[in-house]
Amino acid sequence: MPEPPESVRQSERIAAAFVQACRDELEAPKPGNVHAFADGHRMTASDFERSAMAASGPLSTPSARIGQRVLGAVEASFAAVGVNTNLGIILLCAPLAAAAEVGQGDLRAPLSRILQGLDRNDADLVFRAIVRASPAGLGRSERHDVFQPATVSLREAMAEAADRDCIARQYVTNFADVFERGELLFVRALAASADRRKATLELYLSFLATFPDTHIVRKHGAAIAEQVRRDAARLQIKVQNADRLDDILPTILAWDAKLKDGGINPGTSADLTVATLFAHRLRGILPPPHIGD
Repeated sequence: MPEPPESVRQSERIAAAFVQACRDELEAPKPGNVHAFADGHRMTASDFERSAMAASGPLSTPSARIGQRVLGAVEASFAAVGVNTNLGIILLCAPLAAAAEVGQGDLRAPLSRILQGLDRNDADLVFRAIVRASPAGLGRSERHDVFQPATVSLREAMAEAADRDCIARQYVTNFADVFERGELLFVRALAASADRRKATLELYLSFLATFPDTHIVRKHGAAIAEQVRRDAARLQIKVQNADRLDDILPTILAWDAKLKDGGINPGTSADLTVATLFAHRLRGILPPPHIGD
């Protein structure tokens, strides 16, 4: 039997990297979010793992447009678990997967070209995916309403929401938060600790402590999101100073339970965490740059 073409093999590697990034994120005790230590918000860690497996194929389809990847992954996730577990993850990881398909030694240059090439059809398909997922806090907008046909490109629609949504902001900053904040911190945390769970937790808390989580803002308002940010900043210092995850785990799980009792889910910070873990794993499967590039 002949070997599959390289594009198919790379697609399989991208899909595997996505699933592993989702598993890495689930293994860390992220306060307020679903993880292996505690379920929450009427969802389980198993729901997220099954939806990751289901979404991995559509996300890594060779040569597919971003809109096709996003809608296909959302529909596959719903078929697997019946709830919205991963819309934000999919929105962030679809462009990264497409960049890894064509990138050679680098992700950000092909990612930039992909984001600049997004069109109105991409927007229409992503709008359909958002309506299908029906995330918490989804309302109507005067401009670029997802319940209406798109009138601009997906990048233009994301630019409209960038000041109030961290996921949309990545589309207009070439994923600056992922590469310039998240990945740099994660690499440092991995160098300081052999426990990947602790490094992932530090990454999550860094996002949560840096800016109010926009999922919390949409659902609970700016004041609560700001209080969570301040609490995360204090916990981040304790985690960084702890020698082992187990030393700080009771404190982490106590705050986790408090957030979940209040229905507070820092979902955007978790989505950015998965995207960073995915980007970091993708670097390991990129072919080397051509000589002279």
